[in-house]
Amino acid sequence: AAANRATKCVEAIIPLLSTVNVADRTGRTALHHAVHSGHLEMVNLLLNKGASLSTCDKKDRQPIHWAAFLGHLEVLKLLVARGADVMCKDKKGYTLLHTAAASGQIDVVRHLLRLGVEIDEPNSFGNTALHIACYMGQDAVANELVNYGANVNQPNEKGFTPLHFAAVSTNGALCLELLVNNGADVNFQ
Repeated sequence: AAANRATKCVEAIIPLLSTVNVADRTGRTALHHAVHSGHLEMVNLLLNKGASLSTCDKKDRQPIHWAAFLGHLEVLKLLVARGADVMCKDKKGYTLLHTAAASGQIDVVRHLLRLGVEIDEPNSFGNTALHIACYMGQDAVANELVNYGANVNQPNEKGFTPLHFAAVSTNGALCLELLVNNGADVNFQ
């Protein structure tokens, strides 16, 4: 019901549940589903009924991860205002900035940077949001990260920099140019 924006239905069901934080087989709660659908009113209703901001699905993703990945900026702002952890990581160490960068959510990236999230925070493989943006060919996000001060030469655990990721990406030509024009070491091995 939460995923389908059925507000009245959810209001009727909640009193019948032992907890509003019941999870499905993927570990997602009603709040995860409401955030995924971008339904601000439903998210607010669930939070008012005691939904947990920090419940993780089976991949350790909190509801706010989905807001970042899918570009639901107003939902993300609401979750942050209600106390969601902007520094949370999933099972692979992906932060909100990583997930927003991967899917090209420039407005979310800008908002997270204004909130002061760590721009060069590595995931479990040592990749920063800039690595991810370059690999995915998200040139607008990469540009924003570089302009905000991301380290263009930061190597991951295997020694690869964002430049390496841009070079192997099928969509990385603009990122490659951006990195070179902003001091990326083309001789880094």
